[in-house]
Amino acid sequence: MGARKRTKPVEQTPTTTSETVVQPSKAITVDPPIAPPKSGLILKLSLLFSIPYFYLLFYHYEINQELRRSILINACVSLAGFFVTLKMIPVASRYVLRRNLFGFDINKKGTSQGTVKVPESLGIVVGVVFLVVGILFQYFNFTADSNWLVEYNAALASICFMTLLGFVDDVLDIPWRVKLVLPSVAALPLLMAYAGHTTIIIPKPIAPYVGLEILDLGWIYKLYMGLLAVFCTNSINIHAGLNGLEVGQTVVIAFAILIHNLMQIGASADPEYQLAHAFSLYLTQPLLATSLALFAYNWYPSSVFVGDTYTYFAGMTMAVVGILGHYSETLLIFFLPQVINFLLSVPQLFGFIHCPRHRLPRFDPQTGLLTGTNDGTLVNFYLRMSGKMSESALCFRLLLVQALGCGFCFLLRYFLTGWYK
Repeated sequence: MGARKRTKPVEQTPTTTSETVVQPSKAITVDPPIAPPKSGLILKLSLLFSIPYFYLLFYHYEINQELRRSILINACVSLAGFFVTLKMIPVASRYVLRRNLFGFDINKKGTSQGTVKVPESLGIVVGVVFLVVGILFQYFNFTADSNWLVEYNAALASICFMTLLGFVDDVLDIPWRVKLVLPSVAALPLLMAYAGHTTIIIPKPIAPYVGLEILDLGWIYKLYMGLLAVFCTNSINIHAGLNGLEVGQTVVIAFAILIHNLMQIGASADPEYQLAHAFSLYLTQPLLATSLALFAYNWYPSSVFVGDTYTYFAGMTMAVVGILGHYSETLLIFFLPQVINFLLSVPQLFGFIHCPRHRLPRFDPQTGLLTGTNDGTLVNFYLRMSGKMSESALCFRLLLVQALGCGFCFLLRYFLTGWYK
């Protein structure tokens, strides 16, 4: 998280045409290029993710050949999106620096790294490449009369809308109360185009008392979808403040979503059910690929800041795949650390106690360690429980907590299958 600093444009003084005034030449300061991507880290993560993923895709489950082909085509297009993102981020960094859209890293204040201008809002690159990948994939998979095409384009429209609003927030610095409304507006294309069921399955333990096995919620279900979009976008946005945390948590959750979708496709013989989870895969693979490219620049020490553009984009994308894949309950358990962070933040977010602009840990430039403050965030809570530590170690442990939360979700589904629903 960086506190953004903008400079005022230099005013031009008019000159007369009657004489020529020679001004002394001034040295033009050029910002140094950003640090190269952390390729070794991304290679290790790619191997860690791809081995279990492709094992499930090719060997563990008997997946329809046509469906497997579509998943592989989507993976190839996503891989191309990864390399395009990796190349475009340094280019976009130069442009945002020229427009004074940069920040200083507060968690390095008092050190030489704390004085470096870090390009802001580079999530816009990820969002644009993701949308291009999503649009191009339609050529390989959907026909003009496809039942899923309308909802697929509505999903892309909602994600595009949210990316735009996130970039507007980065530029205009919108108040947080307005931020709560933005995802509701961005989700409108999806909600209006949604033609799926609006029913829920009553859990088996309480079904005898309710007298129903399936309940049709009607418009309440669409309201729930809108609220889910609001939560996912804002929960990623407020669980932040460390180099790599916003992108890292997205990468972990996206990988968990991919594994969950493959497991559901492989375990089911219902073609419609399989297509719903394949639909989710088609959007999650590009999200993971482009986010890994951004992670290469955003991991400690960050070369770029992702901005609200990325957090809104990532949150909306995961909300969309959870809604259209019909596993919103599972998605919320994947978001368990974000739920805890939100509950810790409630007193400050709703004005019961003072809420500072940046609810960050306290950095000691002498030791290079972070100390937890009394602000209600999971970052500060973890520091208060575990003691001082470096920013990179803290971020790694929080991402490990995220992975454990996703693992707990899989474990919970395993034990509750057949009993809960």
